[in-house]
Amino acid sequence: MDQDAIAVVAFDRISAFHLSVPCIVFEDRGIPGMPRFKVKVCAAEKGPLRANAGFSIATSHGLPALARAGTIIVPSWRDPEERPPETLLKALRRAHERGARIVGLCLGSFVLAEAGLLDGRPATTHWMWAETFARRHPKVRLDPDVLYVDDGDVLTSAGTAAGIDCCLHLLRLRCGAEVANTVARRMVVQPHRQGGQSQFIEQPVRPSAARDPFSDALDWAAANLAHPHTLDGLAERALMSRRSFTRRFHREKGTTVWSWLLERRLALAQRLLETTGLGIDHIAAQAGFGSSVSLRLRFREALKTSPSAYRRTFQGN
Repeated sequence: MDQDAIAVVAFDRISAFHLSVPCIVFEDRGIPGMPRFKVKVCAAEKGPLRANAGFSIATSHGLPALARAGTIIVPSWRDPEERPPETLLKALRRAHERGARIVGLCLGSFVLAEAGLLDGRPATTHWMWAETFARRHPKVRLDPDVLYVDDGDVLTSAGTAAGIDCCLHLLRLRCGAEVANTVARRMVVQPHRQGGQSQFIEQPVRPSAARDPFSDALDWAAANLAHPHTLDGLAERALMSRRSFTRRFHREKGTTVWSWLLERRLALAQRLLETTGLGIDHIAAQAGFGSSVSLRLRFREALKTSPSAYRRTFQGN
């Protein structure tokens, strides 16, 4: 099995956007620290395949190419009520049995569920199809509110932009925060959103020119993570009441202030562990955790590993 080989499953009437997401995230950009992933688009059916935008997709790879891939991504599915081809389901089961990581983006989670790979496991999908998913796959522990679910060897994501978040999460696991952030910047997307963040964001993109005390307060908080932030203090800096600040924050970010701060503190701690030789106590203070005990606890809760083990993994590479 080749851990740098990524197979992306294509099928007739596929969404062109969903097909492009893993191809763009994992394409070779010559970024230091990023391996040359071998991305292959693999036809699940005999072609030519048609994209739902009206053009054809020609690929020289079929399902046999899944046999050596370390990661297999099903970027969507054309109809939640349609059972995918049995040849595809069998190929996914075989790949999972040999240890490949299987990823279902958006409606691709339906394909993984049909293959039996999600029974008894947590998963998500596009919120519009959550009820259909729950009806068709009652054995799956569906969480329709989150952006993506990482259950180790199987991952699922919500729709559209959440697929980008999930793929950047995979890239971060493989290559570290710096590489993933560099790729995100080149794609002009937010560097990292935790999987547990809500799908329901009323104002996900703020115009770049729209500067106000609220956005300035968040920028200041992100640049001063060592500071012991309080909700009242941030609201005061934003020239807003505590209640108004909290409501606007959730409306624009889809999460709580404390979850947002924790996400950024973890990201800073990861970056420092990857790129410096600073001690754990120093990193904990600089990232705003207060103590190494708190850092270790939060790190294990979010990343299922310790700061020391994380550092060995990335600095060892």
